[in-house]
Amino acid sequence: MIDLTNGLPELGNPKNGFTRSGIHTSEYGMWLVNRQAPTPSEKQIIESVPFMQGVYDFSNILGERVYENRSLTYVFEIKQQDYERRKINQTAIENWLKKDGVAPLYDDHARGYYYMAKCTSVNTDDFYGGLRVTTTWDAYPFKISELPEGHDIWDEFNFELDASTLNEFQVNGELEVNLFNIGASSRVPVINSTSDMTIIKGGVTYHIPVGESKSDSFRLNIGDNILKIIGNGTIKFTWYKELL
Repeated sequence: MIDLTNGLPELGNPKNGFTRSGIHTSEYGMWLVNRQAPTPSEKQIIESVPFMQGVYDFSNILGERVYENRSLTYVFEIKQQDYERRKINQTAIENWLKKDGVAPLYDDHARGYYYMAKCTSVNTDDFYGGLRVTTTWDAYPFKISELPEGHDIWDEFNFELDASTLNEFQVNGELEVNLFNIGASSRVPVINSTSDMTIIKGGVTYHIPVGESKSDSFRLNIGDNILKIIGNGTIKFTWYKELL
């Protein structure tokens, strides 16, 4: 086994960190010493009217709160006494993290989810016997589930964050169903239907073609979504919940 600490005291668990482009930070001997992932700021739409007490807040006009991108910061230390080896590691890490644009970032502190993020900076500082690496990220406000809603993998079910819901239905004429979105944002599902069908949701009629389809006009709101499905055949809804 390779001694990543070069005989120096351990900082913590090298398995804590993140995975990017199939590479985990531990492969570079990076020890996580600080992580900051504050919740994103809300996009506030506020109007102040003269001579009126308070303000009008239209931030929730779509039925849910809308957020700016969030900032992620990870600070690592690499125990490497050899200066030349340390500089090689520094160059490799910088090129690894800055290579891609917006892409999945798998944080070990949020197992089962990922961020869509872009690395905005990689700052390095030398100290005796090692290197401190600070990475900052600009990320989509929500972390996204790796598994679709309605999956039947029992070992992955979280009683606090998940909800057991059906997402595939056999329709013979007319069927009323409830799709429950336990996430923190509305979602646009991918719909697979074996025949042309009609969905009525909130008094609005949607025409669903045979095969796979997706439309921004058909969204699953946070919480209950009562649907009346008209047609004959099998229809399946696939979406991935998002949480802060």
